[in-house]
Amino acid sequence: MSRYFTEDHEWIDVDGDTATVGITEYAQSQLGDIVFVEVPDEGKVVSKGDDAAVVESVKAASDVYAPVSGTVIEGNEALADNPALVNEDPEGEGWFFRLTLADTSELDSLMNDSAYQDYVSKL
Repeated sequence: MSRYFTEDHEWIDVDGDTATVGITEYAQSQLGDIVFVEVPDEGKVVSKGDDAAVVESVKAASDVYAPVSGTVIEGNEALADNPALVNEDPEGEGWFFRLTLADTSELDSLMNDSAYQDYVSKL
């Protein structure tokens, strides 16, 4: 499985033609305590850069963007009852949605882990 990152602090784990998307540790730390998450419905078609989900914290509301184009196959239902999962495990159990990839070449514009860590260190 390969993990990529966006400049908007989303991560994407790619396994074949399926991907899991969430927000990074850095993003959740900037948001503070997460109080609400809205994930996309199964079957929703998203294009790279589209608003795909919403996360609200005590500080602010933010959109979560689709790092790549594809069709949503699952939203993380656990976040409806326990949005704090995003704070507790943002790059694991706090994932937002899974999708099938429409164009794997879109991954080429994303950062790998070392490039993302370098990017965050300059913020």
